[in-house]
Amino acid sequence: MKNRICLAIVLSLIMLVSIGCTENNNGKNTIEAVENQQETEIVDVDTPDNELFIFTAWPAFYVDEAIFEQQVGQFIRKKFPDIKLKHIAWNDGTRYEDLIAKGTIPDIVFDDIGRNTYRQIKKFKLEYDMSDLVKKYNFDTSKLNPSDMQHSINASDGKLYSLPFNTNDYVLIYNKDLFDKFGAEYPKDGMTWNEAYELAKKLTRQEGDNTYKGFQMNPAHYMRFNQLSEPALDPNEEKSAMISDNWLKIVDNVRKFYDIPGNQLVKTNDFVKGNIAMIVDTMENAFRIVNENKDINFDISSVPVFPEAPTSKFQPSTNGMFITQQSENKDLAFQVIAYLLSPEVQTELSKQGVLSPLTDPAVQQAFGKGIPEWNGKHFQSIFYLTGAMPPARKPGLTYIYANTDLVWNSIAKESKDNQTALRIANEAMDKAIQETIAIHKEGGDSPHE
Repeated sequence: MKNRICLAIVLSLIMLVSIGCTENNNGKNTIEAVENQQETEIVDVDTPDNELFIFTAWPAFYVDEAIFEQQVGQFIRKKFPDIKLKHIAWNDGTRYEDLIAKGTIPDIVFDDIGRNTYRQIKKFKLEYDMSDLVKKYNFDTSKLNPSDMQHSINASDGKLYSLPFNTNDYVLIYNKDLFDKFGAEYPKDGMTWNEAYELAKKLTRQEGDNTYKGFQMNPAHYMRFNQLSEPALDPNEEKSAMISDNWLKIVDNVRKFYDIPGNQLVKTNDFVKGNIAMIVDTMENAFRIVNENKDINFDISSVPVFPEAPTSKFQPSTNGMFITQQSENKDLAFQVIAYLLSPEVQTELSKQGVLSPLTDPAVQQAFGKGIPEWNGKHFQSIFYLTGAMPPARKPGLTYIYANTDLVWNSIAKESKDNQTALRIANEAMDKAIQETIAIHKEGGDSPHE
């Protein structure tokens, strides 16, 4: 029962908190004030040797102390009973700048690796390379998923500012009743995008007043985490890279699904209505959706693949653990992080439905076992493919968020052809890079990050 309650809280909070946790619109004056505070106050923080301060910005649901205790706190207290553990979660009254202004810098930060290493950790000068601690404590990074690790390295200027804690993989969820109704075979692990397209055509139909859609997903997310590891930013220069042949292949592939008559784009949330045969979405969103209608007879399979990348699922969307450079308890912080990444802890989290960065088969096989409602679901599909490697980029180049939404909006709202849509996005991102460079020189925050 406790696991089921925890899961329900997690799923209900994901969308509620996520918007606030991904926005930060401080102006130049605020940044200057924060940086001045850092210079005068951070170094003087006096932290007892047995006290560990953890700040959780992401996953957003750690704002609920019961969830943090269930997934993090209880394990630390068990292994390190002498630690005085302090936890604060990101919210509107407690952000990075609020902590820094008070001189209360956390020892460990939980946050999104891909975007917030740039927007938060590096912005507030909290980054710390854990490489020496990895060596000192003989921590085996090879036990971690290579794509998750690469994600950390890419965001760390080639160093190691974070270690992955959990990930939010994409899966294919399908309505078994609709497949049975229309005599279609269930999706199979390793199915290609062309095979998924044929199924989508077969399952998209009108029967009386009922419209059935064969397939739905978020096109912008599919592009951003694409399986071909095609970069949105040039790996060596301050420019965008969205006009390649691979980008055209990626966009051509997704557009054909919504060109199927009757299969116009809707939100994947509509899966709860029972008239969509297949959706591709993140684990968190997918299970939140199916929990909204427990009568849906669903199962899962691996996401469809490109023939040239037959073993690759989407690039990872990973939450990581950072040690701050200001921490006076770095060794203790690392020992805690290493324990949280142990098979012992990760197996328990896997039972709760938390997707582990460990490649340990026993951890993977434990996934969802603590949640009776999930019994019989084919969760091994999650681990059938390997994560596409996030493309590397030369350290020091300007980061902006890939504007894949603009690609799709140009297609769906302005009826642009695929090449034109990519060119529009490429030009907009080139402009955003130069704007961001100029804003950073003035000490401000860029809206493009």
